[in-house]
Amino acid sequence: MLETDLTGRVQKNKKMAYQKLQVGRVSAVVPSNTVDIPYVGDASSVWPCVLYSGTGGNIRVMTAGGDDVTFVGVPAGTFMPVQVTRVFATGTAATSIMACW
Repeated sequence: MLETDLTGRVQKNKKMAYQKLQVGRVSAVVPSNTVDIPYVGDASSVWPCVLYSGTGGNIRVMTAGGDDVTFVGVPAGTFMPVQVTRVFATGTAATSIMACW
């Protein structure tokens, strides 16, 4: 009984996770050590976004919480479900990075 209950919950959570990864706006990211990623709907505002990495490599970001983090060896074609405000030029080797809201 418990196993069935847990399986049902896991299946429900998987469906919820997929829904959370849907995006409504997308913009190419220009890595910068000084400029945050502008929101595509209003270039004067900054909204945290998730990233898509078109090519593999390291990606250094500033998270919405203010953490400076380098993700090492991000594979090509990866969505990064971390809320970020900036992609740094220094420390970022990946290219074709997209901001997704």
